[in-house]
Amino acid sequence: MNIALRCKCGKLQGEVDARRVAARAVCYCKDCQAFARFLGAGERVLDGAGGTGIAAAQPAAVRFTSGLEHLACMSLSPKGIYRWYAACCRTPVGNTPRNAKVAYVGLVRDCLDAPAEVLDRELGSSYITANTESAHGPVKSTPLGTALALVKIGGMLMRARFGGSYRDNPFFDAGGAPVRTPQVLTREERAAVTP
Repeated sequence: MNIALRCKCGKLQGEVDARRVAARAVCYCKDCQAFARFLGAGERVLDGAGGTGIAAAQPAAVRFTSGLEHLACMSLSPKGIYRWYAACCRTPVGNTPRNAKVAYVGLVRDCLDAPAEVLDRELGSSYITANTESAHGPVKSTPLGTALALVKIGGMLMRARFGGSYRDNPFFDAGGAPVRTPQVLTREERAAVTP
């Protein structure tokens, strides 16, 4: 089944192939928190403990159907991961490595246009928690679930690399460059959004 991908104002739209989602997580890292604050979307994106819902997927699972001109990219530092969002309404889309050969995108829950029960049915209802040391309150850690998810994600990455599907990536062009020039935050800009 495909799950709709949609920014809050509806200008950027697409779909995600649920079969290519390896795991679901809630990430509490300071960088995910800073990204939500950069977008001015902390209240909407972060849970009460500062966590961001993420679906770990292959980039080939994502297909944009309209409004691609609104896709934007930023990075919290010169070597940080790429963080993608809809510039029209500052809806987070996902996070990718800088290397296009690493076929991974962490899709942010905020852009998945489906009720929780549909996501649970299509993507699985279990979550892992990551970077819980940066949570703003008590959060249960999931060491066994995290280990199993990492094995699934690792398998997904290897299949994409050796099978060549890593080339099917809407966030990078055929030469491996990001399809949008990333805005790299200065130290001062990063400090302003870091918790």
